[in-house]
Amino acid sequence: MIVPKYFEDLNVLHKNTMPNRAYYIPASVPMDLQPETRETSDRFLLLSGDWKFHYFENIYDVKEEFFQDGYDTAAFDEVKVPGVWQNYGYDHHQYTNVRYPFPMDPPYVPVVNPCGAYVRYFSYKKDSKAPKTYLNFEGVDSCFYVWVNGSFVGYSQVSHSTSEFDVTELLREGENTLAVLVVKWCDGSYFEDQDKFRMSGIFRDVYLLNRPENGIQDYFVKAIPSEDYQDGTITIDFTYRKEPVPVNITLSDAEGKTLAQVTAEGQVSIPVKNAHLWSAEDPYLYKLVLSTGEEAITEQVGIREIHTEKGVLYINGVKLKFHGTNRHDSDPVTGFAISLDQIKKDLTLMKEHNMNAIRTSHYPNAPHFYQLYDRLGFFIIDEADNESHGTSDIYDTDPSWESRSKRWNEIIADNPLYTESTVDRTQRCVERDKNRPSVVIWSMGNECAYGCTFEEALRWTKKFDSTRLTHYESSRYVSDKRKYDYSVIDLQSRMYPSLDEIRDYFKEDGTKPFVMCEYCHSMGNGPGDLEDYFEVIQSYDGACGAFMWEWCDHAIDLGKTIKGKKVYAYGGDHNEYPHDGNFCMDGLVYPDRTPHTGLLEFKNVHRPVRVISFDQEKGTAVLHNYMDFTNLKDLLMIRYEASIDGVTVENGIIDDPAVLDLPAHEEKEITIPVPQAEKGKCFLKLTYLLKEATEVLPAGFELGFDELAVKTAENVNQTAKALLAASDHAGKNFAVDEDDHYLIVSSDDFCYTYNKLTGVFAKMVYKNQSLLDRPMEYNIWRAPTDNDRNIKLEWMKAQYDRIVTRAYETKVHKTEKEVKIETTLSISAIYIQRILDIQVTWNIQADGTVDIAMDVKRNPIFPMLPRFGLRLFLPKEMKDVTYYGLGPVESYMDKRRASWHGEFSSPVTDLHEDYIRPQENGSHYDCDYVTLSSNAGHLLPERKTSLTAVSGQTFSFNASVYTEEELTNKAHHYELEECGSTVLCLDYRQNGIGSNSCGPQLIEKYRLDETEFHFELRLKPEA
Repeated sequence: MIVPKYFEDLNVLHKNTMPNRAYYIPASVPMDLQPETRETSDRFLLLSGDWKFHYFENIYDVKEEFFQDGYDTAAFDEVKVPGVWQNYGYDHHQYTNVRYPFPMDPPYVPVVNPCGAYVRYFSYKKDSKAPKTYLNFEGVDSCFYVWVNGSFVGYSQVSHSTSEFDVTELLREGENTLAVLVVKWCDGSYFEDQDKFRMSGIFRDVYLLNRPENGIQDYFVKAIPSEDYQDGTITIDFTYRKEPVPVNITLSDAEGKTLAQVTAEGQVSIPVKNAHLWSAEDPYLYKLVLSTGEEAITEQVGIREIHTEKGVLYINGVKLKFHGTNRHDSDPVTGFAISLDQIKKDLTLMKEHNMNAIRTSHYPNAPHFYQLYDRLGFFIIDEADNESHGTSDIYDTDPSWESRSKRWNEIIADNPLYTESTVDRTQRCVERDKNRPSVVIWSMGNECAYGCTFEEALRWTKKFDSTRLTHYESSRYVSDKRKYDYSVIDLQSRMYPSLDEIRDYFKEDGTKPFVMCEYCHSMGNGPGDLEDYFEVIQSYDGACGAFMWEWCDHAIDLGKTIKGKKVYAYGGDHNEYPHDGNFCMDGLVYPDRTPHTGLLEFKNVHRPVRVISFDQEKGTAVLHNYMDFTNLKDLLMIRYEASIDGVTVENGIIDDPAVLDLPAHEEKEITIPVPQAEKGKCFLKLTYLLKEATEVLPAGFELGFDELAVKTAENVNQTAKALLAASDHAGKNFAVDEDDHYLIVSSDDFCYTYNKLTGVFAKMVYKNQSLLDRPMEYNIWRAPTDNDRNIKLEWMKAQYDRIVTRAYETKVHKTEKEVKIETTLSISAIYIQRILDIQVTWNIQADGTVDIAMDVKRNPIFPMLPRFGLRLFLPKEMKDVTYYGLGPVESYMDKRRASWHGEFSSPVTDLHEDYIRPQENGSHYDCDYVTLSSNAGHLLPERKTSLTAVSGQTFSFNASVYTEEELTNKAHHYELEECGSTVLCLDYRQNGIGSNSCGPQLIEKYRLDETEFHFELRLKPEA
């Protein structure tokens, strides 16, 4: 082997790296270097770009010293840095959540250990005023060896941290050669078992910094408000590369006005009168220039504080709620390598959807991204690059979770051999990001269990930085062999607790602020319980908020099919072992950052203001301002829009500052225009519009809405009423023909064939237009959502996906105006007893209208139903959908806050939400009617055909070109095949969505578990 085996040596975490320091970019003169402009510094040389690259299947295959000066790299490929070699086409992709992708034998890693040889040629010119040169790597997975001009520079690990080397003596004027050997696995890989694709390479920027011989090495800025939050103090502690030097310090405000100029060497404190405090809502930044003659560093400073008191979290003296997300570095094309444009797209989307916080799961982000968090306004939980989750998944004779959780900490977390590694990972995070006002909480890592290694890391953190809080959710997982020190953890953190668990915490303890560092698992169609968690969080001062799991779906872009459909790959699509399937597809946005409907749900649940009560008679509404610092009059305007049965009857703007003068956390009654209507379903929608543009949001941007139901004397949708009106039509040649199998009901306008053995219509022909491609069906199955991944096992055990319908008795009654068919039937399955008993009545009117009434009894031994209703296969030409109910976003009983009531029209294909793993989607809840129509008849082209479903009780529907079976059986959206019909599901209702893919069971009130219920529908054809 051409390199020492540092990658398996716990005694060598780093070799020849510079001491940890805060991130900054120096220049020769003061420059306002933002993340977008750091390359303009005359002391910064970016080495990212085109590099020579050679992949080796095994480090033992590296025989030639490719790092030597003059080595011929003609046979090497050329790749882009930053990047990961799996996305260059080398090695293979692998996604695993908990299990290590190699034998668990720390600190040893597989003897077949892939690696990549990188070479970069660059020109260098020595600067006499800045003769010292430092080489920086901002992110390399998993460890790497470095050479300059053939000489060994050093070694480092901890993938998501900056490693800096002094290369002054190794550089020469003119052409230079930088060589790097990146190794896929190292002892540090046991600490990097995060839930993600496993990718390797130089995935963040590489650059040189030219520095004076002496000067500032590091500084720690503490910008704290006074006790009354009126003034502030900025304290700076300096360390130097050699001896102390005078530092000229200039402080100016955001408008450029100079507030102070001082010179200091050690520690300096600068008072700030009438301080403008930083928060996520008002990210005000002062500018600090640190000059030492030959070098200037420009720093952005936010004055803010965070503390806890009596179990409540405060920022700047205000009780605060985080409504944030966990965010991985992930892109389907670039993998871990995330550019400024990519992170800015993420942050813009977060701002568009009312997020105020980010947990950097589960490692620090690129250092200059934090300057964006400062500038745009996000509260950050900054998490160390530490997760040894796989140590919980070893073989044992007792596989119970209770046993596993107690032994989890034995291998690493409570093993003194790994204390140095653990503390190192914490220090590299904290030291680098210590000057960022957006960082309010230090997190020790994720899912490692707890022990002496973390106790030491937390003690160091609390001693080093008293201005922030500490967090570590996995402290819950310990053995019962000793007592553990929790005094160094400031927050009570949980993942995916049930609502009752949160209530129990405040009932039984409540001594520390409670945060959900992960909740409402957003996998596929979900989550469905955001509103319920919002209500509980708001119920307790000590509940300081929560962070969604997670921001984006992780996938690999494999191009497009021949039909042009995007192909995204997840775990198992690369023939890897082990893998965790599509569990990486659990984001609020698709891999290309198209929002999921769950993100739209999040946005409106976390709207900045809510109507908490409405008095229709007085024409008043009480508003609650859910902002933490901002008065509503400074934030927004209100657009009101009144509609009756989906038709707008009144609209306007409320923008009077006096009316909207409502401080944060307070309530106020305002007068709102209430339409006067005698009949129809009337709603008043209040939409909250951003008053003034921000850096990323335009003025007038919609921040959310409230919908108020306005009662009318006849509170019924008038279109539905007309559709439900009794018919006085007397049928011409109204006839019934019957045999043992079928009932045929006909007139001059229609001919319907009823199957007496199954209790549904086999055929429906209206005015020579066939309404059904195949027989109707009773329907209890839905394509399992990702959040059904647990309950679906019970559903399949109960054979809900293989039901058999059996009719026992059918009675027929005919009059001049109707034919009444009454059938007693059941739903069961092969080798399974009766699931449902149904008494159904079909009334066929002389004009072809069909009224359906079902009384349903569920055998209580069976699990909750996925849904209950009828499934119709309409001709594919009937593809235009108009409905009145909740739209236009898909909606369910527990996932409907992004929708409002109205009449909506859409092609059936647009109702499909194209989740990457197919599943139930596109339902619409609380509907009065739905009409499917064709632009032209399929048998008689000149004739338009439609079928309307309407009910006096609201219902749900799906309309799709795919069957539930197709959605159930296909693993990827690009594999879906249209069935050739328009599939219409008319549901009494569906089971709720919830977040049980990685969270609590579905909340009881959203379960379709009634033992008896009644469902009525009318089917009305027209042609």
